[in-house]
Amino acid sequence: MGLFDLDRIEEIWITISRNKLRSFLTAFGVLWGIFMLTIMTGTGNGLKRGFIHGIDGFAGNSCFLGSSVTSIPYHGFQKGRRWYIHNRDLKILTDSIPDIDLLSPMLILPVLPNNVVFGERSATFSVRGIYPNYEEIERQHLTGGRFVNELDIEQKRKVCVIGTKVEEELFPPNESSLGQNVRIDGIYYQVIGVTYGISDITVGDSKLESSILLPLTTMQQINNQGDIIYAIAVTSKNKIPVSRVEKQITEVLKRTNYIHPDDMRAIWSINLEEEFNLFTNLFAGIDVLIWIIGSGTLIAGIVGICNIMLVTVRERTREIGIRRALGANPRSIISQILMESLVLTSMAGIPGLCLGVYVLYFADKYWIQTLDNVFFYKPMITFGAAITSITILIICGLLAGSIPASRALRIKAIDAIREE
Repeated sequence: MGLFDLDRIEEIWITISRNKLRSFLTAFGVLWGIFMLTIMTGTGNGLKRGFIHGIDGFAGNSCFLGSSVTSIPYHGFQKGRRWYIHNRDLKILTDSIPDIDLLSPMLILPVLPNNVVFGERSATFSVRGIYPNYEEIERQHLTGGRFVNELDIEQKRKVCVIGTKVEEELFPPNESSLGQNVRIDGIYYQVIGVTYGISDITVGDSKLESSILLPLTTMQQINNQGDIIYAIAVTSKNKIPVSRVEKQITEVLKRTNYIHPDDMRAIWSINLEEEFNLFTNLFAGIDVLIWIIGSGTLIAGIVGICNIMLVTVRERTREIGIRRALGANPRSIISQILMESLVLTSMAGIPGLCLGVYVLYFADKYWIQTLDNVFFYKPMITFGAAITSITILIICGLLAGSIPASRALRIKAIDAIREE
């Protein structure tokens, strides 16, 4: 008798359908277990992908630093002093810290209502002053034109790069914004590029597509900011932890601006590398927890199958005894019980897996994608996770049938025939 011949399949089906309600309830336990494992795994992956998608546009080895208010008196200055980074600090930092790869200053001024005007249209957008290398720190896609360059910085040109949403609100659909002059805080600037960011993280309370970028020197001069810089964006060289660069920059800025070395409030910083590592460890723990809980739910269903197979063996004691008396070898008895357990497990588990995948797919397509949610993105399970789930399912099915199979093997033919 082959492993998958029609007689055996028919026999397995008759055995399973003999008590339909019992088989259904047992199978439902397995289906629910694999369904919950799939949903929880997909949800965990969605959170992980959401975080990675949110910071994907920024260099992973980057950090942002800015000036704040001192909290410790130092060098004759009282605490509570408001200080600023200046242009001269940029050269000091790049000369004294060789581990710096990219350094771009930033200037973000308070946003006034309807601060951007083109023709009869006006809107409110964030305006940033940056250096050309900022394009490599917050990666972006130019849909037209170019980015700010070194000549713009040196000559303090009145040019700007606008976000895609800025273009949508200020310009008609069929009209190009490139070469046009927009009025920003009363000053006209020529549009040289249109861009949007890859990342969902906001800088200065605004995403890149809803911002306007100016040459930093132009913004300093026109807004009477002198050589003040509000923040700096920095990346470290390859294989150099940005946390080390962050510490070195903090030390240099404190030393050159007469800030107490122990003053922890005078400089704020956001280290994306540390944030990424923190969340990576957090998601690793979440993955372990998901598999523990999901596997526990699945095992509960498998225990139910083990119980129903034990009951089935008990009910078929006489039948098994007759088979043994007619010369059936132990292998055929064991394989029969294992196949019944495996078929019952698969009939419940595979639909449960498919149901979980479809629920995740439709939830993503018709609900999640309609929300502006930064930290939840594509809650799907990977192909490897699906294969792992199927493998666990098969192993559990075989284990569920192994105990009843060993019990069936211990049944003596003469005792089974005498069984009422």
